[in-house]
Amino acid sequence: MPIHHLTTADDDRLADYTRLTDVALRAKHEPAKGLYIAESSTVIRRAVAAGHRPRSLLMAERWLPDLADLLDQVGAGPDGDVPVFVAPEPVLEEITGFHLHRGALAAMHRPPLPDAHALLAAARGGAGARRVAVLEDVVDHTNVGAIFRSAAALGVDAVLVSPRCADPLYRRSVRVSMGTVFQVPWTRLTSWPGGLADLRDDGFTVAALALADDAVTLDDLAAQPPARLALVLGTEGDGLSRGAVAAADVVVRIPMAGAVDSLNVAAASAVAFWATRTAADRPVGSPAGGDRTATV
Repeated sequence: MPIHHLTTADDDRLADYTRLTDVALRAKHEPAKGLYIAESSTVIRRAVAAGHRPRSLLMAERWLPDLADLLDQVGAGPDGDVPVFVAPEPVLEEITGFHLHRGALAAMHRPPLPDAHALLAAARGGAGARRVAVLEDVVDHTNVGAIFRSAAALGVDAVLVSPRCADPLYRRSVRVSMGTVFQVPWTRLTSWPGGLADLRDDGFTVAALALADDAVTLDDLAAQPPARLALVLGTEGDGLSRGAVAAADVVVRIPMAGAVDSLNVAAASAVAFWATRTAADRPVGSPAGGDRTATV
């Protein structure tokens, strides 16, 4: 029976879950082994709904009844072949390095990343993506997760990340995104900034969000939005590289007051996504003049 009751953290079967707080270790370990960690019952359910398969689950015993339907769905529990590890909360904290208060963890099989061209062509039911976000070397997992959540909420069709961008499937990115990394199609570009030229070949206008003397305002871009738009956002602190800016069709800045010259990249993404949305990007059932109230 694959429900295993643990009394100690010293168990070789828990290798997927140990030392989760070591960012450097996990960033190298997870992609190499083809796995990622989903934290909380909500996130695990969204991952499974997106077609991802769990390798195992780890939780406190009190969560077993609430997750019984999910365990049955993924082939876990007494009648399945996906192991479920159950332990007292002090042992769970020793295993993971933090207090597990969101239901469960799951070690998930990492799906292969699609080709960027195929990903964009398949968006909107095969009609093709119209609006995408491109992240250059965004290294903070919290920012990556927040950008995905804004992309999902504001109708962005896909997210493309540069070769050195933080992993959207890192545990903190997934948690901050509230599982929307499974909702918004994404992939990693293999060439940078060459991938921006590929976007232009696919008919996208590439707009780099940066401070430049020749930058147009976001208001100007939104007033005459291109048919296909790629919004490029840069790393924390330094912003976009010169190569990325040079590869863009237009440089765009967000008009600001109060002697503030820039925003956090996650905040800037939300502003840009909101300003460039069209009627087709609004959620079904949304009033013509606005959208449902956003929550934080």
